[in-house]
Amino acid sequence: MHFLKNSKLLTIVMALILVLSACGSNSTSSNSNSNSSDEEASSDDKEQVTLVYARGKDATGATDAIVEEFMKQHPNIKIEFREMPTDTGAQHDAYVTMLNAESSEIDVFDIDVIWPAEFAQAGYVLPLDRFIQKDGINMEDYNQGPVTAATFNGKQWAMPKFIDAGMLFYRSDMASEAPKKWDDLIAQASELNGQEGTQFGYLMQAKQYEGLVTNAVEFVASYGGEFIDENGEVAINSPEAIKGLSKMVEIANSDFVPDNINTFTEVESHTAFIEGQAPFIRNWPYQFALANDEEQSKIVGNVEVAPLPEGDAGSAAALGGWMAAINNYSEHPQEAWEFLKFMTGPEGQKIDAIEGSHAPTLPALFDDKEIIEANPFFGEEGFQNALEGAVSRPVAPNYPEISEIIQIHVSKAIAGEETPEEAAAAMEKEMNEKLVK
Repeated sequence: MHFLKNSKLLTIVMALILVLSACGSNSTSSNSNSNSSDEEASSDDKEQVTLVYARGKDATGATDAIVEEFMKQHPNIKIEFREMPTDTGAQHDAYVTMLNAESSEIDVFDIDVIWPAEFAQAGYVLPLDRFIQKDGINMEDYNQGPVTAATFNGKQWAMPKFIDAGMLFYRSDMASEAPKKWDDLIAQASELNGQEGTQFGYLMQAKQYEGLVTNAVEFVASYGGEFIDENGEVAINSPEAIKGLSKMVEIANSDFVPDNINTFTEVESHTAFIEGQAPFIRNWPYQFALANDEEQSKIVGNVEVAPLPEGDAGSAAALGGWMAAINNYSEHPQEAWEFLKFMTGPEGQKIDAIEGSHAPTLPALFDDKEIIEANPFFGEEGFQNALEGAVSRPVAPNYPEISEIIQIHVSKAIAGEETPEEAAAAMEKEMNEKLVK
């Protein structure tokens, strides 16, 4: 009986041990499953990430095509598109209002080439250097104009999407080749003025607005000058910059431009050109398609493109176009980077070039047959050379104030109210007072 009693006790003890072991095993298994579930949940969360991409209206369908292809390759990331105001100024102000409140409602957004420094200084955009380095992206593969425009305080704040640049368009039925130097332009414009029913020799944008700044940047840079150098220092009061300003003033006051050239924006100048009023015009790439539009243009089939004339330092074209950046307050920076990287990489830019007719910021894409087939204009040597000469407008966090200073004094120089030397000195003084570093 004693043995039986001990045996029963042993059996009970063994049963308890087995139960406890099982519990321990289940507990371990439960913890393991719990961790696995957490990982799966994390993975599921990743699959459920939704990003909001903001930009102005896109009537071409390129944005939809880019988003569709990206989501096909990244099923864990959904992209929602938010349309912003078409007007660039209104779009800028909408972003500032949103980001000043540290809102995370958008993740990736398009920015004009003149905004990166301002948005970086304000803390609105995320620096991209760690992502670029981690993924081994070579920024040398991009056109360096927009790369420079998106660089501030030694960091990259946006990725280039597509590029615009100032170019020279000329009547091939009047000029067998484009003028090489600014002085050649003066000679040819003077000679051709009045021929073939023309009223002028050259058209530009000289009204007191942003277009005046782009023209001034091109003249100044072509003679080796700068408004603000790469170190953020005001550099306009230099012999090179003054020489560029002087050439601009000379041409704007010549007898081969309209007497009211100081009222000309892109609209007035491109209208006069397609009506056959001048053999030469400085304008953006859209001018080529407009000049070959049979419903509007009188010079269809007689237009060629070339880089702007050279000064002492070569040809320079003011940079235009758009970039994309990541909201510094985004809750999904890694996923936002994946979309940004795709959109501004070879695949995204190819889609944008074919569907949206936007010139890539990756020069290698100009060798892509599908892109050239969709945009024969992109294959023109003059077009590609003009893009290579693109230089950014002054990089400053308070760019609108800097732009206004330039507009005022370049206008005064053209009107004869200041000499180029006086204008440069005044710009130097006022920019130094206003420049935010």
